[in-house]
Amino acid sequence: MNNDWHTLDREPNLPSSYAQAALRRKITGTTLPETGLRCWVDVDPKRLMEYRKLCGYADSALLPPTYPHVLAFALQMHLLTAKDFPFPLLGLIHLSNRIRLIRPMGGVHRARVSVRVVNLQPHAKGATFDLLTTLEDQLGTLWEGESQMLCRGVKLEGEPVEEVLAASLALNEVDRWKAPADIGRQYAKVSGDYNPIHLSAASAKLFGFPTAIAHGLWNKARTLAALDQHLPTANVEIAVQFRKPVRLPSEVTLLASAAGSSGDFQLMGAGALEHMVGHWRPLA
Repeated sequence: MNNDWHTLDREPNLPSSYAQAALRRKITGTTLPETGLRCWVDVDPKRLMEYRKLCGYADSALLPPTYPHVLAFALQMHLLTAKDFPFPLLGLIHLSNRIRLIRPMGGVHRARVSVRVVNLQPHAKGATFDLLTTLEDQLGTLWEGESQMLCRGVKLEGEPVEEVLAASLALNEVDRWKAPADIGRQYAKVSGDYNPIHLSAASAKLFGFPTAIAHGLWNKARTLAALDQHLPTANVEIAVQFRKPVRLPSEVTLLASAAGSSGDFQLMGAGALEHMVGHWRPLA
């Protein structure tokens, strides 16, 4: 496990990270950096309010379960655009995401964010790695996140191993909503994530998409907001796999099992197109 940490005294500058991302277009190696990054961050009430509104979360004393991704984004960008990171940031594909709510995230105004990359593995289309994120307060760990990312074109020895999530419980329609053409730009404003594949059809076509697609983490946030009454506020792990992208504009339907300590859900599009599948389970 990575125990080598570099602590920053302030959040990294996002425009600088985007400039680095634009300049990095080649794979430079097959070894992940061993150093993680840490930084204390403040929760901006205005930004949090805008995030709640955009993702459908009701006002609450608790941080939304997906909000630590926003708090960590600048630090993640800094890590993934550093010289010792071997893969170009533009073109990485988010395959899955897993979060663990360890304690209720109430009254969090300032927290320490830690990010690192681990677990480089062969994949049928290249190689995957895990981007790990932790949120802590003065009492210890509040939240953990794990995003599996794919870099195409990387060649590693070994056989690919892929975990496949599938719903095993009876599902019923819980909600449906429209993802408007500009949701990528709206989400970029509150999250800082200005990936071109989400912003417009013109910029998405540069990366092989016929139209802009919704952010995977907006899909997950909007889903968890709709499942607010289904989910525990702590001691729970919520995992999703992203299947087919949500092309913009679209209408999607959320199916879920009954409220409880465990459950399954699916985000579906027209023609039984599966956009996302996931579950929630008690922490082991």
